Amino acid sequence: MLAQRIKKLKPYVPGEQPRDRTYIKLNTNENPYPPSPRIAPYLKSFDIEKLRLYPDPLFTALRQAIATRYGIDKAQVFVGNGSDEVLAFAFYAFFDSTAGTLLFPEFSYSFYPVYCDLYGIEYRKVPLNRDFSINISAYLQDASCGVVFPNPNAPTGLLLSIETVTRLMEQYPEDRVVVIDEAYIDFGGQSAVCLIDRFKNLLVTRTFSKSMSLAALRLGFAMGDEDLIKALFAVKDSFNSYPADLLAQQIGEIAVKDTEYYAGITQKIMESREVLSDQLRHMGWDVLPSQANFILTGKRGLSGEAVYTRLKENGILVRHFNIEGIQDFVRITIGTDEEIQALMEAIRRLF
Repeated sequence: MLAQRIKKLKPYVPGEQPRDRTYIKLNTNENPYPPSPRIAPYLKSFDIEKLRLYPDPLFTALRQAIATRYGIDKAQVFVGNGSDEVLAFAFYAFFDSTAGTLLFPEFSYSFYPVYCDLYGIEYRKVPLNRDFSINISAYLQDASCGVVFPNPNAPTGLLLSIETVTRLMEQYPEDRVVVIDEAYIDFGGQSAVCLIDRFKNLLVTRTFSKSMSLAALRLGFAMGDEDLIKALFAVKDSFNSYPADLLAQQIGEIAVKDTEYYAGITQKIMESREVLSDQLRHMGWDVLPSQANFILTGKRGLSGEAVYTRLKENGILVRHFNIEGIQDFVRITIGTDEEIQALMEAIRRLF
């Protein structure tokens, strides 16, 4: 009954969304603050008659808004149903095992190997440095069909500087694509979008879920050379012509334009991240230097699973990865001041 390939798949497991009680949710890197206040008036005035028509399959207005925001051309922008879909299309379009093995970090976004298994792409997880940073020289030693990594990396939160990214692109073969997943770049890093005119094999993916507080909307985008964007459209139109609905496109356009509001809440998250990191370090916890909206932390003598379990029992959700090398850590999303205070009170009491 089932195709043989489906029996081999190990699907991605998202962060848990339990309904048994009310939790302080610090486990899925959602933004603790509401989206742009300009969105509510739009929703109240929305003409439901428009829902009988198909949305724009080219995302024209939203792509133009993104292009204007980042100083590029609309032809260099692709939009999809969340950055996960954008990444899935990129894996299909650009990575071919006949040209070598796909490379990505050993501790990284756990959807990457799922895409590879789905499409039959051979891959290799590249070890991180001892401090959990990405070693770009390791990506230049093998004949690979491409490279993908988050920047900042997840779940570590560590950032590669734009200078380091530039060095990688200068040395990587021009006929193979490098995908940089910038889901968290707004929380302290410089985007590599400034390099897409210089390097035609660079694709930068972004999401509306994190810094723009629109995880429920399911909207993501990519920026790169026009030929890369055309390839993504070819994959999209071979799968689903209308992956982003009208509401998503128009709300996304509003959010992209409200830079002042989002700069304010992003700054608040970064400040809270440093406060939390300092408090944990003062209590003897190890905290990796994050430039994302989360931290990876652990304390010697405590298993990550024990920290996760005891916090959950006390109404606080964090993320634990039962993976050798990071199993003694938990990932904590940066919440509001009140949520961070409740977390710290629980940690002091429990540990």
